[in-house]
Amino acid sequence: MIDLRSDTLTMPDLPMLETILQAKLGDDGRIDAKGRGEDPTINRLEDMAAARMGKEAAILMPTGTFGNSTAIMTYCKAGDTVLVDEEQHILLTEKFVFDEGYGRLKPVCYHLDGRHMPDPEEIDRLLGESGAKLLCLENSHNFSGGYCIDLPTMAAIRKVADKHGVPIHMDGARLFHAAASLGTTPDQICQYVDSVMFCVSKGLGAPVGSLLCGSEAFCSKARNTRKLLGGVMRQAGVVAAPAIYALEHNVERLQEDIDNARLAHSMLKGKLKKLILQEEVQTNILMMDLSQAGIQAPEFCARAKEKGLHIRPIRNNYRVRLVFYKGITRQDAVDAANIILSLDGEL
Repeated sequence: MIDLRSDTLTMPDLPMLETILQAKLGDDGRIDAKGRGEDPTINRLEDMAAARMGKEAAILMPTGTFGNSTAIMTYCKAGDTVLVDEEQHILLTEKFVFDEGYGRLKPVCYHLDGRHMPDPEEIDRLLGESGAKLLCLENSHNFSGGYCIDLPTMAAIRKVADKHGVPIHMDGARLFHAAASLGTTPDQICQYVDSVMFCVSKGLGAPVGSLLCGSEAFCSKARNTRKLLGGVMRQAGVVAAPAIYALEHNVERLQEDIDNARLAHSMLKGKLKKLILQEEVQTNILMMDLSQAGIQAPEFCARAKEKGLHIRPIRNNYRVRLVFYKGITRQDAVDAANIILSLDGEL
């Protein structure tokens, strides 16, 4: 079975797992005057993550959702308005900060333009109209099909946010894939945002964890928010050690995921009769539209599974997503494309 449901399916290899046995541990909940815990492996990871993002500090989070929620609740209080795009993961899937029973923040939505990027002019207008306290970006963008915000657009958005005195938080769950696609580095992208969350448990291949990065002042406040939300961990060096290994060994190989996604796309482009393929692949995600196919996504995915391809519907009944990651080979990409072609021919 070729499983392309998500890059959260990456599995740690033996060298990564062995780092857990060698990790020096402490109680991360026992903090010093600088707000650092006593687990030296966590501290090493946080320093490494901050350096990779070009930020002053970082905090280990149990999940990406927890990291994003902690960041937003550090910037905002209940009732504040936050500017998000209409298909942002924070808004549609994570939800906590906008839930009436919990975060109680108010979303105002911007849209992605024809390039699948935010429009700085629309953001300028909406910030002026809404009085939003925070602007949220997502790079790469999951539900659009893994598209990236390029550096000129990031710079333009930063200029607009500064005009309105509004900080920017970026959901960078797949930031390293975005950087590989754009031919740059994460810190070059993150120079335009105040804080960023990135996952080590997706393309980087660690079993669990995410990092929230920003200024020392921001991270000091965010540590308090994390504690309030119940996110303080103890001997979590067992989580940090595989994450360190991932940052040291699994970044350069991310191009393989992009190449495999592009290979599948090239095999499908111009050959599908009923399925609508996204126009280009930028990262490790490939999306297809079934609105003209006469079949809904759950049934299509069930048929694909019968043929040996495990994929999933995304957001509604008319889109499916293929995600390429560590452990998925070039041959898997070829076989997945052939299964899609076969299914399309049967519709």
